[in-house]
Amino acid sequence: MDVVTVFGASGFIGRYVVGEIAKSGSRVRAAVRRPDRASFLKPMGDVGQVTPVAANIRDDASVAAAVEGADIVINLVGILFPGKKQTFESLQVDGAQRVAQAAKAAGAKRLVQVSAIGADAQSGSAYASSKGIGEQIVREAFPGATVVRPSIVFGPEDDFLNRFATLAIFSPALPLIGGGHTKLQPVYVGDVADAITSICQDPKTAGATYELGGPQVRSFRELMEIVLKEIDRKRLLVPLPFPIATAQASILELIFLLPQMLNLGANPPVTVDQIKLLRHDNVVTGDLPGLEELGIDATALETIVPAYLRRYRRGVWHT
Repeated sequence: MDVVTVFGASGFIGRYVVGEIAKSGSRVRAAVRRPDRASFLKPMGDVGQVTPVAANIRDDASVAAAVEGADIVINLVGILFPGKKQTFESLQVDGAQRVAQAAKAAGAKRLVQVSAIGADAQSGSAYASSKGIGEQIVREAFPGATVVRPSIVFGPEDDFLNRFATLAIFSPALPLIGGGHTKLQPVYVGDVADAITSICQDPKTAGATYELGGPQVRSFRELMEIVLKEIDRKRLLVPLPFPIATAQASILELIFLLPQMLNLGANPPVTVDQIKLLRHDNVVTGDLPGLEELGIDATALETIVPAYLRRYRRGVWHT
């Protein structure tokens, strides 16, 4: 069996990738910072097939140990909120480079780097620029690496629809940042996992870049309307021009600064950098291969979202 090392295996996308890779028959090294918190991954394969191992993407030795003897390496590590040590640069640039260099030195046959639609080294967004630079240095360190760029990823554990559903519980209104006109192409987390698994199994995908989007393009407003419909709540949808949204996000970042410094795990509901991202549509360009080229039928939002947003309805929220 191939040995596949998955960095970020216990995260939202990671747990689905581990499950699909295990189904394919490969042995999985789930490289995570806290293996004791990743034991839920073990039942995804046969006994001993999925093994959590300690690895910090900011540490050379632990990364090298995690990829030793691996045939395939998958890097899923990424963040939406920077912290004191977990910054965009330390994880999405330096960390990506560290994984690529270690995979090359270990003789891995394949490397899959998960990036994001909108990744651009010249972007004004720190998130998007770090993703773009990360792509460049990964390809320099590991020629033949495959890059995967998903749009907004949805699923039971997502940090997008769930975040606004939670906000709707406590707030009389939901903000339509930039008027709610930004177009997004949400892609189901299961489809992303299938795509990564398919890429790992097909040598012809080496060196390619894939853009992953769902079957429908939605505006930010439409997604907020879907959230309210599924949680059965009426809330005002308030257009918030970008300058005002940016000012409010700046204040929220200051409010949440102390909890972050104390490592309390508190993040602002939206950041200035995320406002910058919303100034641009997050959809596939059509110039690069995607789910269809990998033989995957994209899953519609409506077939998945109702099942997990239902928990936010009145009388169910406490569970």
